[in-house]
Amino acid sequence: MARVSARLRLLLGSALLVAPVAAFAGQVAGTVSDASGTRTLASAEVTLVELGRSVEADREGRYRFSDVPAGTYTLRVRYVGAEPVEMPITVDASGDLTQDVSVGGNDTILVTGQRANLASALSRQRGADGVESVLTRDSIGQFPDQNVAESVRRAPGVNVLNDQGEGRFIAVRGLDPSLNAASLNGVRVPAPEADTRSVALDVVASELIESIEIKKSLTPDMDADTIGASVEIKTTSAFDRKKDLLAASIEGSYNNYSNEVTPKGSVNFSTRISDNFGVSGGASYYLRKFETDNVEMDGWNVDDAGNGFADTVEYRDYDVRRLRTGGSLSFDWRPSDTTTLYARGIYNRFSDQEDRRRLIFEMDEDPATSTGSTASFDSADGRIRVERDLKDRFEKQTIQSYSVGGETNTGPWRLQYSAAWSRASELENGSIDPITFRRDFEGEEGDDLTVGFDYSNYLLPSFTVGGASAAEFSDPSAYAFDSFDRTTLSRSTDREWNFRGDVTRSFALAEGSFDVQFGGKARLRRKQYDLNVDTFDGYDGDFTLADVVGGQTYRLAELGPVVAKKGERGFLDTNAGGFELDTLGSAFASVVEDYRVDEDIYAGYLLGRYQSGPLRMIGGVRMEHTRNDINGNTVTLNEDGEDDEQLIVTPNQIRRSYTDWLPSALVRYEATDQVVLRAGVFKSLVRPSIGQLAPRFSVERDGDDAEGAFGNPDLKPYRAWNVDLGFEWYFASASVLQFGVFAKDIKDYITTVTFEGDDAPYNGSYRGIAFTEADIPLNMGKAKVRGIEVAYSQAYTMLPAPFDGLLTNFNYTFTDGHTQTFDGDTGGLRDIPLPASSKHTFNAVLGYEKGPISLRLAGTYRDKYLDEVQAVAAEDRYVREHFQLDASARFRLTPNVQLFGEWVNINNAKYVAYQNAPITRRLLQYEEYSYTLKFGVRANF
Repeated sequence: MARVSARLRLLLGSALLVAPVAAFAGQVAGTVSDASGTRTLASAEVTLVELGRSVEADREGRYRFSDVPAGTYTLRVRYVGAEPVEMPITVDASGDLTQDVSVGGNDTILVTGQRANLASALSRQRGADGVESVLTRDSIGQFPDQNVAESVRRAPGVNVLNDQGEGRFIAVRGLDPSLNAASLNGVRVPAPEADTRSVALDVVASELIESIEIKKSLTPDMDADTIGASVEIKTTSAFDRKKDLLAASIEGSYNNYSNEVTPKGSVNFSTRISDNFGVSGGASYYLRKFETDNVEMDGWNVDDAGNGFADTVEYRDYDVRRLRTGGSLSFDWRPSDTTTLYARGIYNRFSDQEDRRRLIFEMDEDPATSTGSTASFDSADGRIRVERDLKDRFEKQTIQSYSVGGETNTGPWRLQYSAAWSRASELENGSIDPITFRRDFEGEEGDDLTVGFDYSNYLLPSFTVGGASAAEFSDPSAYAFDSFDRTTLSRSTDREWNFRGDVTRSFALAEGSFDVQFGGKARLRRKQYDLNVDTFDGYDGDFTLADVVGGQTYRLAELGPVVAKKGERGFLDTNAGGFELDTLGSAFASVVEDYRVDEDIYAGYLLGRYQSGPLRMIGGVRMEHTRNDINGNTVTLNEDGEDDEQLIVTPNQIRRSYTDWLPSALVRYEATDQVVLRAGVFKSLVRPSIGQLAPRFSVERDGDDAEGAFGNPDLKPYRAWNVDLGFEWYFASASVLQFGVFAKDIKDYITTVTFEGDDAPYNGSYRGIAFTEADIPLNMGKAKVRGIEVAYSQAYTMLPAPFDGLLTNFNYTFTDGHTQTFDGDTGGLRDIPLPASSKHTFNAVLGYEKGPISLRLAGTYRDKYLDEVQAVAAEDRYVREHFQLDASARFRLTPNVQLFGEWVNINNAKYVAYQNAPITRRLLQYEEYSYTLKFGVRANF
């Protein structure tokens, strides 16, 4: 590090000495585009060979060299997937030179289809300063996947955590999604969900996106709040293209379980109203209906015979309706040759209607008989409770971001400036979550029931019922109303103001160039959550399941009577006055989750950038100062009998601030025209999740028992030193073989720990609040991550027809990450893998594209990972390995019209969560979704 800094100081001194002496004539500038004149080529490498100076074309295809001495030079342009272009240029004392360059002959591979996406992505990856993966769409507005999360998982080192079979949260290099960050048009994306910083990227429609960059190495001008990667999402600009675009698609989506066809449509446009002003944007609508079959088990224990059993078994039947709508609009203006201004906005709305019916068995006592794979319970030994309930939940999430800014280039100076406002929200009002009907079998006369479970297939436990009351098990009138919870309001909002300015001064050296860049940024964030829940636990009259009974859509077992979807709404509305409100319980649930967190981050940085021939070095330091104003409540609920029930609420406000200095150094070296080597060292941080940080202290007391759940406003950020080494061999057109090694040493890793009353270090009291059991998030110490990445992509154009249309893309990542947590068995520490960290991830794509035909088969594999840490190792929750196959086919009827079809989750990949047991895994959750077919037509003009 010291040697790099010394060299940068020497180079800066050389620049200052050289700059005044050379006779500079002006600048050389222009744009790089494909030969058809359809699109500009971002990240094309442009070189003045004799001066050893290179730049990458920006997203509008523009390049610029300032302070170029008079003379004759060779201008060379390289773009992955096309032959290099070289041309002589002459710079004289008469002024600036404008030289536009066309690349690729008349071949359309740089414009449309899989090869266009591959060439564009590899060009941006090759030109990047650090380790980076890129995904792009082609010039007709086509992205290879349905939402941003589904697209990102194709990149090396990336896997996706699913929700109801759809990709939502991304994990990079095996790290928890909370250790990544996401931006829209350079603005950090706030998180709609209440307690997390992680952004569910399935909210963002891929039709609105121009490119996605997964930046795994940081430079000082980048926000430092990531350890896994910074995911940079960019919408379209009118200056991205040379020709106008109007593209539209209409699609149908069919889920095999729901047996319904639902619509999807999108439109994209880009037009230049004049040479210096353009407008671009798009809109998307996607309705999807699907079903999920689920089994969940809990309360695993061992009986006297030494056999494992679960005391709670749930069979869950989900029917889901998801609607995604979104729109984007960008204005780009070039008021002069030196200045470009923009205004960009994007709005995404995601609504989710979930109807979940459950059959729940709860057993009070151990099995009457058991084997290694069966357990039989008898109500004569203890109560068997059977519940049938319905969750009728409607939830709406929005993510929106609006920014204005620009860039001014004058001589050797470049100024960049922007201001932005972004907001995310999640709203739920009026959901029933859940309404429950109950029948308790106590073993008395006329009230006896036996339930047998067969665990021989641990993924699909089956049940049988018997006994004198077996008929009542299937009688809806035997299940009396127990309670219902109404989410009167659940509102999470997360908004951020963002102001940024950057200044760059370029110095022309005798060979190469040296840039000094500095800037500042302010991020002013407020996240808050307000919850109002009403619990009704009695009804003045007769109300049974028979009043709202419906039919199941479940395929794993015969559940018997279930609550009809929306069946409860009419009864609740008509008989609202007959229900009894649990005033104290409702008040407790409503106030305990509320919080408000203000987080202001003020940053400044200084960096130097040296480029000479094949060598590029970047080094500098970033400072980030964080201020927090954190508000929550201490809530105590005493439940010592009806006369002594009491709710005590005390507001909490905590202020704190801290400053981080974050150095970094990156080196990029082109060993040959085909080989790029990279090395980087940088420091970064991730601030604690909002839910962990908020001072929400709650205790429920019942006699001598006091169960607590505490936030921890004293949490320190995760701080990490990161090392990246990379090798990239661009051995053929649109082809690369790359290998990388990464290491991360993380300080103050955060884990939520469950404490019994006498466990150290709290010994039954946290911040003066006594408890017998509590969950507390803590900085548990260090975590280490080591790993490798291997990727191979190739377009096999060298093969004889028709095999010259083949393409492949393979990548594999190995991640070994560990930390420590509290062990409830020993009272000490135990080693655990990092939560959400998969040791092995693998993606494979086999494509074919020739003439009007485009085919793709994609497989994604993610190894098992630790999902939730519990007090003891035997109760830790793991998610099983996951492999999914998808396929797509496209046929171009005319140059402007294309038919397409997709087959998603061909192999019906399941979601499985489990606990490790001495002999076999113990099921916690099983879900299956079947496949989805999509088909439609796309046209562009």
